[in-house]
Amino acid sequence: MNSRWRSALSCFCLTWSGALIGCSHGPPQLAPAEPPAVPVSHPVDRVVTDYVDFTGRTDAVQAVDIRARVTGYLVEMPFKEGAEVKKNDLLFVVDPRPYQAQLDQAEGQVNRFQAQLDLAKTTHARYQGLAASEPGAVSKQALDQYQAQVTEADASLKAAKASLEVYKLNLSFCKVTSPIDGQVSRYYLTLGNLVNQDQTLLTTVVSLDPVYAYFDVDEPTMLRIQQEINEGKIQQPQDGLIPVLMGLQGEDSFPHQGDINFVNNQVNPTTGSISFRGVFPNPRSPKGTRLLKPGMFVRIRLPMGQPHPALLVIDRAIASDQGLKYVYVLDAENKAQYRRITTGALQQDGLRVVEGLRPDDWVVVGGLQQVRPRIQIRPDKVPMPTLGPRADKETGRQPDKKAGKQLNQQSRTPR
Repeated sequence: MNSRWRSALSCFCLTWSGALIGCSHGPPQLAPAEPPAVPVSHPVDRVVTDYVDFTGRTDAVQAVDIRARVTGYLVEMPFKEGAEVKKNDLLFVVDPRPYQAQLDQAEGQVNRFQAQLDLAKTTHARYQGLAASEPGAVSKQALDQYQAQVTEADASLKAAKASLEVYKLNLSFCKVTSPIDGQVSRYYLTLGNLVNQDQTLLTTVVSLDPVYAYFDVDEPTMLRIQQEINEGKIQQPQDGLIPVLMGLQGEDSFPHQGDINFVNNQVNPTTGSISFRGVFPNPRSPKGTRLLKPGMFVRIRLPMGQPHPALLVIDRAIASDQGLKYVYVLDAENKAQYRRITTGALQQDGLRVVEGLRPDDWVVVGGLQQVRPRIQIRPDKVPMPTLGPRADKETGRQPDKKAGKQLNQQSRTPR
């Protein structure tokens, strides 16, 4: 073996032995992972009122279809489409000339029968006097005939006067007026069209203040309301009206307050619900418009019971496992523990009423995707996040801008 091959062999042996020596020490040790940092908060303790939310539709207290009570041609329509009208305001005029002619004819008939009655009375009185002064001058039959003429003329006069009243009514019906205060719809017919008595629809008028709101209440909620009324948890006012709140599209809260003034007398067996009706004031604003109209979609909030203290957490901190609600709370070793809870109503500030927590519990309010039961975490203690300044007025603390920003990025679908 020459020196060249000997040198290469010695280098290979040194490299192989070095590799064996290096492998004998094993892989390098990694540093332990740092616990994840997640925000935690104490539950908010405040007084709340339980409620149930429904959807409904507004409806007019009074709604009238305007139809003419006489047949004729339209000659006047003095109202403006969509305007507010008062009771007895003139809306349409049907051609009154035929009815005026009938009225004049009826007045002539009344005068004619009045004259006949006066003549019959005078004749009967004359022959009665003659029979009294000269017995036998007038027969009994003649006196009876004169008496019958008086009676007949009187009956004819009464019939003519009754016909006169009918023609007066027909003439007055030529002027179609609004029977209620409210808002009028559009023209369904234009000038010159023929309208038929009690058939042709001319327009509609609906009342505006107050306004009804109809909504359907499910049977379990209805039973709960009745039980709480019987137990005294819901105090009925002296007038028997239960307060109710209403919110419109685009409104986050329920600023409109009314009363329930009607509950249907039977449950719908198809839907398992019963119809409720609330009445809400609808005054004209200082700028001259009314907010509510019949047929609007509305949200109804029905308060349940008296105000009571409760614990609340942000809604996104609540998770669900096969329909069971739970949250993660920290134990003394800062480990996340599974805590099953019972949820209540969602408040307007994004907090939900919960049962099963203590005021001193630290509840995980963010980063739930990083948390597992019994995992070690590094708590970032923050105030309970809410949905805005309205909640800060109720809780008396400054808003958590960081938590609020995180909350706005998540879904607000109620559980």
